Amino acid sequence: MGCYDCCLRCLSGVPYCSLVATLLCFSGIALFCGCGHQALTETERLIETYFARNLQDYITLAYIIQYFQYVIYGLASFFVFYCIVLLAEGFYTTSATRQSFGEFRSTMCGRCLSSSFIVVTYGLAVVWLLVFAFSALPVYFFYNMDATCHTIEVLTETPASINQLCVDARQYGLLPWNAVPGKVCGTTLSNICKTREYLMTYELYVAAFAGAGITLLALLDTTRLDSARIFCVSSAKTWYLVPEVAAFSSTASL
Repeated sequence: MGCYDCCLRCLSGVPYCSLVATLLCFSGIALFCGCGHQALTETERLIETYFARNLQDYITLAYIIQYFQYVIYGLASFFVFYCIVLLAEGFYTTSATRQSFGEFRSTMCGRCLSSSFIVVTYGLAVVWLLVFAFSALPVYFFYNMDATCHTIEVLTETPASINQLCVDARQYGLLPWNAVPGKVCGTTLSNICKTREYLMTYELYVAAFAGAGITLLALLDTTRLDSARIFCVSSAKTWYLVPEVAAFSSTASL
């Protein structure tokens, strides 16, 4: 066998669909974890600087942010392991699918592991759907804040109306109702929207939301691909047994 044929044989065994799904999953989780972690840090800084003067007013929020950052560390570690398993399982099922119509037959243990992996991936996709929805909440908050700032820019000629436009962090559950000031109004709010910290935090949350969506897409695509491969392997085994059963019946009738 020549070098060219050997290369073609090696490339034919690469699970390109699983490789794309793995890259999507890894990219999405990296975007979600990296941007989400930094966005939480910047959010705590914004709340501390503009919405709360007393440490006791935002100490609970600070603990929650710290807790979510630890969760992000765990998610990053878990998905690195998951992406490795995903790619390895893709190599196995692709080889089994392409060779099951020949002499190669996948073992019962291999099929059970692949089926279990599909169930785990499906459950993970359902859980990640909730994470995707939850990651939209800070984007919604900053979107409303940006819309309010835009309205203030439009109404610059009427100061009385501007001072009535506010963003209250207490309404979103970020601060307790006795927090002082708890809200920012008018020109002060407009100035906040122009700061680098606000713009960077908003963009980080949008990027984290996009990363969660990419990860969800990768999980759903993985479930679809693995289900199709397992179906092909199972069907190939059934088709392989049908001629044997027919031959045995013919022999028995004789």
